Amino acid sequence: MALPWLAVLLTLICCSMTTDHAISDPDPPIKNLRIDPERKRLVWDQHGNVSEIGCYVNSKILRKAIEKPYCSLGDLSCEVKNYTVKVIKGQPFSAWIQYPKQGNPLAAADNLTCRVHDVDQLSCSWAVGEEAPANVQYHFYLKHPLKTWPCPKYMQNQQGVNVQCHFDSLSLQPERQTPFRFLVNGTSGGSKIPCRQMTHRLEEIEILAAPNITKKWCNENYSFMEWEVRSLFTEDIKYELEIQKGTDLAYKEETELKVLGLRNPGPYTVKIKAMDSLFFERRPAGQWSAPQHLDCGRKDASFPIWLVYLLAPLGALLLVGLVFLCRRWPLMQKLFPRVPHVKDPVGDSFQNERMMAWDPEQQSQEECPVVRVQVLGET
Repeated sequence: MALPWLAVLLTLICCSMTTDHAISDPDPPIKNLRIDPERKRLVWDQHGNVSEIGCYVNSKILRKAIEKPYCSLGDLSCEVKNYTVKVIKGQPFSAWIQYPKQGNPLAAADNLTCRVHDVDQLSCSWAVGEEAPANVQYHFYLKHPLKTWPCPKYMQNQQGVNVQCHFDSLSLQPERQTPFRFLVNGTSGGSKIPCRQMTHRLEEIEILAAPNITKKWCNENYSFMEWEVRSLFTEDIKYELEIQKGTDLAYKEETELKVLGLRNPGPYTVKIKAMDSLFFERRPAGQWSAPQHLDCGRKDASFPIWLVYLLAPLGALLLVGLVFLCRRWPLMQKLFPRVPHVKDPVGDSFQNERMMAWDPEQQSQEECPVVRVQVLGET
């Protein structure tokens, strides 16, 4: 009876020794597992006869690496994740790492906020982490899957720590319609600083510029106003108008047109704000235009300057047309005919007449003939 138990004991010892040997293998098939943040890859050094390796993120398969020592990860975030590699074909083996390396979360930049404003400018701000070390410094990056823009202009607090970033001009064609990452990294000589990030499309954080009034005029019967709004990222725009007539309470109305027309307006004041017509509830509020006051009840209400620009070329065309007509038809001769030659009485004492001369040859030369009138008088 003792022999069977001895055999089982020896088998367990052998298996245990085999497992320990696999774990402490001095030459594993995968070594030096790491993240390459520049190329956005999970990279390792590979040894032995291994042809296929699986890459996992938080225990979910990402992709397979076949005969190459890396897996492409796409965009890297500030969220700490577990990255694992497992040998699928070959000697069974797995290894994992965490990235980014953990630090004190309260040392990361706090309250990160970004806004697109004034058509093509981007401003981002953040606060120093509550438990950030005294020598902390922050760096901002605008990231796209294919490109990264470091901050061109920082603003600092009194301790010299970067707390704001400003881009004077965004030239992002055609990337402007895709999501961007807004990333703040922290550095310190003695401790690790976690990063802070958010992801948005630029149109989602745009503060639409105040509408620019391009035309306005009014009289007692009618008032007209036109405006325009520039935006590189928002296409569907509507407008909110706040109108106050005389001493009445102001009221608001919305329109998708870029014009305002009022009948019998009297004196009134209006200001205009642009909004995203589709997602205005999730977007930051646009800027109001300066109040526009029109006193339309006055008799001498200003004549619209745009009508002057319209009538001026029409007057010039009319003048050219008149000159052309005058060259073709002697209009001056029609308006101011020459004084006719008056014949003296000849041979007849009872006849006292004055005659308007009619020259047939002259009439044939004129393109626009004029009828001459003969006046007969009595003695």
